[in-house]
Amino acid sequence: MAHDDSKGVEKAYTPSSGLAVSIDDPVENPGLPPHRERLTDKDPKAAKRAERTIYTLFYLSVAASIWAVAAYMLFPIEDMEFTSIRQNNLFIGLGIAFALLAIGVGAIHWSKTLMSDKEHVEERHGTRGSEETRAAVIESFRQANEESGFGRRKMIRNSLFAALVASILPGITLFRGLAPHDGNDPVALLKQTMWKEGSYLTRDPSGTRIKASDVTLGSAFHVIPEELANTSHDDGYLNEKAKAMVLMVRMRPEQLTEREERKDWSYDGIVAYSKVCTHVGCPVALYEQHTHHLLCPCHQSQFDVSDEAKVVFGPASRPLPQLPITVDDEGYLIAKSDFTEPVGPTFWEIH
Repeated sequence: MAHDDSKGVEKAYTPSSGLAVSIDDPVENPGLPPHRERLTDKDPKAAKRAERTIYTLFYLSVAASIWAVAAYMLFPIEDMEFTSIRQNNLFIGLGIAFALLAIGVGAIHWSKTLMSDKEHVEERHGTRGSEETRAAVIESFRQANEESGFGRRKMIRNSLFAALVASILPGITLFRGLAPHDGNDPVALLKQTMWKEGSYLTRDPSGTRIKASDVTLGSAFHVIPEELANTSHDDGYLNEKAKAMVLMVRMRPEQLTEREERKDWSYDGIVAYSKVCTHVGCPVALYEQHTHHLLCPCHQSQFDVSDEAKVVFGPASRPLPQLPITVDDEGYLIAKSDFTEPVGPTFWEIH
């Protein structure tokens, strides 16, 4: 940096040129670089080739979506065989991935080769809702349609619509996997567990019967029916346990809020509720003695055990089903019946 005392102007010295330039001189705006026309702008044949490439990609996306649907049927996941499950995931995934990839590549190629390639400058202005503004918006859409060729390039437009519609089909097809495949009503299956009148409440997993006198205030027991404890693990044990598992707690009887018709569902402050969260079926197993709340660790739904396990927080939409209980002549806790409503998530359209 040099200083010229005779003029009082600071100058910057550039070693490469040996010149001193006044830093007070304004820098001229170089503007935009010269516009380079694309091949598709100069050659109609190149534009036609680009158009064919674009709608071919869109139709390939349609084919890939159809393939994903076909793969779902060709490699049924219901067979529960490792090879079939692997092929089902592989080929459906490839179909969906290629369908979306082809739409993306086609859209980018369209914008880079056929849409308007001119630079535009738009001055900022205040947002208004006047008629002039509305007219300007309509004109903008008209210009966008004209510049993109969306209205006149029918093959590209129609193939894009077909690809977008077809890309939804694999997802819709996969929902079929949620439906029962053996003719059974899922609501009825979730309403029927291994609990029945007279079933002993036993510790999970030992199968030891529980006396009411063994359940102290504030304690929590993980409970299964005695019939399940004696079931072989090869006889659908895990499926039945997933429906029948129960959490039992004890509090002071006066702390319970119970409807009149449910007052005999508990015994001396002991209540039992399904451990299957009514949100998406995670096991509810975290009991907070001070608040009497049960917490689902998956999505933090909380249920108030003192008030019929009603939802106090989180995404769950209904209380945990209650298991009616009592004691036998020897003081062992037994079930009065099965659950009176389906256990588990509510997305089975439970009424």
